[in-house]
Amino acid sequence: MIGPGTGVRVYVACGVTDMRKGIAGLAALTQDVLRQKPTGGAVFAFRGRWGDRVS
Repeated sequence: MIGPGTGVRVYVACGVTDMRKGIAGLAALTQDVLRQKPTGGAVFAFRGRWGDRVS
């Protein structure tokens, strides 16, 4: 398993995320809901409805 490295923050969005949003929609969620810059160097994980996808 490859880890993100030391000093990298990992954010996991709790709850269900509509995975049809694509990268632009997920970046907007990162800014609006998590109040983080999507280009700030952190890793963001979003869970799909069935729990079979993580982006």
